[in-house]
This record gives sequence, structure tokens and C-alpha cells, in this order.
Amino acid sequence: MRWLITGAGGMLGRDLCAVLAAAGETDVVAAGRADLDITDADAVRAAADGADVVVNAAAWTNVDGAETDEQAASAVNGHAVRHLAETAGKRLIQVSTDYVFDGAAAVPYAEEAPRAPINAYGRGKAIGEQAALSAGGFVVRTAWLYGEHGPNFVRTMLRLAAARDTVDVVDDQVGPPTWSFALAGQIVALARSGAQPGVYHGTASGSTSWFGLARAVFEEAGLAPERVRPTTSDKFVRPAPRPAYSVLGHDRWAETGVAPLPSWRSMLHEAMPVLRP
Repeated sequence: MRWLITGAGGMLGRDLCAVLAAAGETDVVAAGRADLDITDADAVRAAADGADVVVNAAAWTNVDGAETDEQAASAVNGHAVRHLAETAGKRLIQVSTDYVFDGAAAVPYAEEAPRAPINAYGRGKAIGEQAALSAGGFVVRTAWLYGEHGPNFVRTMLRLAAARDTVDVVDDQVGPPTWSFALAGQIVALARSGAQPGVYHGTASGSTSWFGLARAVFEEAGLAPERVRPTTSDKFVRPAPRPAYSVLGHDRWAETGVAPLPSWRSMLHEAMPVLRP
């Protein structure tokens, strides 16, 4: 198969390329930001033409920055997906987010749950989802992503552990910490499975709070978890509101023959050797 990976220089994009290389896929076009401006319709059509699978891992990821420049954020996260969808159609896998939901649920969000984003980033990603689905493509939602490449919560905790005696972390937001490398493998498996297009949730099984994740990171690093102290979101006011509950359901995977991702804790344990400084 011929693969086009957009956002190939990012955390997930680099892992997607690594998974494909390990699987022996040699016909892979890895398009980073400098290689492909996904807001350029003509460039996107030229890049996507002839690809058997297009995985759009390109995104505006500055959640707080989207609040002050929603037009620019939505141009990348939403409207640009239309260019990809027009060319790739059902060959498109659009990577999306838990931020398309409001976080007010008490049980995992089903794949068909109505979108209700509460910030600019989520609104842009919802536009991108609709574009991909309207063209008959795939949407893979993920959440609380961390990995070897680029800044993320787990690596931040490891850095702070080396610099501070204690770390205060919010305990009133709940989600499924998800290793980007494992997600990359699942996306590749989905593309190869012959599954029907639609929405799939690419997140770890189980859930915890940011506080719980931070303590687990300390434990995995052989550090005292008591150094992590719980606090609340109102102590860390940020421009963009965050969903309080970001747990996603995984029922749709049963149709594909692809197993849902394993527990967040087992993934963290497996990922730690490549995350440590």
C-alpha cells in the first residue's frame, strides 16, 4: 500500500512512520509541516492523489492559543481536512480528540455520542471530523497522548521530578493516558483490517486523573509518589476550558478484529524506557 502521513514530524506522525517501517512498508510519504501545507488545497490534492491510505496527524495543537486565534486553529484542524477528504474520501483516517465532547459525562463517551466542544480547539476538530465522515472516511479520536517525541505531560513530570521536591497536579480531570506509539500501531492495524469507515476511539483502556498519572510516572521512575500532591483545576486557570471527563468507549473495535488498546498503566510501563531523559 502507498501511505501518506501528514504531520509526520510530530509525536504521533513520527511513531506512525516508525511502525510502518517496522512492518516493512516501504511506500510511505512522510509529509511534515515544511513538506506539505494542509491548508493549501492544490498541494493537498497533489500529495493525496494515488495514496491508498492517508493518515492526517497534522494539527494545531496549542489548545490555549486556539482561544485567541480560533480562525487560524480551525483552518488547520477543521477546514483543511476538507481538502484531504475531497481527494482521499474513504481512504482518509482523520486523527481527532476527546475535546469534541463537553466533559460532562459520567460514563465513557460512545463513538456516536453527540459532539459538544467547549473550547476553540475542540470546535475546530469537530469541523474536521464532520469533513472526514461526510466524505466516507475514518475518524480516530484519542486523548491524553504522550510519547517519545515532543513535549507531553509524562515527560514534563519526569523533568519536574528532577528539578523539584514536590509537584502539584490536578485531581479533578479524568481521562485515559495513551501512548502515541501504541496508538500508531492501532491506526495501522485499522487501515489494514478492511473495517467500515466511521468513528473509532483510539485511547487506553481504563482511566485516571492527571494526579493519578503523575504518581504512576513517579512510581515507574523509581521515585516516591508522595512527592506528587493533589490540587484542583481552579488553581491553574488557563485560557481554554478543559473537559473534566475525557474517557472514551471502545465498542466499535469489536467489528474490526482489532483489539482495543490495553490499560493505561500497562502502556505507561512499556513506554517508560523511551520516555526517560
